[in-house]
Amino acid sequence: MQSTVAMPEALPYYLNFLHPLMMWGLLALSGYGLWLGIKAKKIRTGTPEERKKLISGQFGKRHYQIGSLLLAFMVLGTFGGMAVTYLNNGKLFVGPHLLVGIGMASLVAVAAALTPLMQQGHVIARKVHVGLNMTLMSLFLWQAVSGMQIVAKIWENRPA
Repeated sequence: MQSTVAMPEALPYYLNFLHPLMMWGLLALSGYGLWLGIKAKKIRTGTPEERKKLISGQFGKRHYQIGSLLLAFMVLGTFGGMAVTYLNNGKLFVGPHLLVGIGMASLVAVAAALTPLMQQGHVIARKVHVGLNMTLMSLFLWQAVSGMQIVAKIWENRPA
């Protein structure tokens, strides 16, 4: 026997744009996090003069804080976008944008989980962290394009 679940009324139309706006903000924040990470590396690997100039910027601490924000909001944004899609349509549209988004949420979680090892000086963990985040940035740029295509479809089908 199959049970039926009553779907709620469609959510307010503007909620369709919360996920894309949030993700564009997170893409920009990711770029800033990348810049902070590069500066933090220069503190570790630079000449004594470079290190002296950069140390007061607390780039490592700021990189860690931005990374924590990215982890939290990327996971919330990913599942929030899925929730709005499901509530408005009664289903998820399983395709590249959804699957890559889920993969990105996983990548950011694994990259963040490497932090304790990096703080202990594990070079391999640091290299994996960088590799995961560069993959994440590449996927994020692709998601921005595919996401705008989805936004265009939502806009075309907007209520009168």
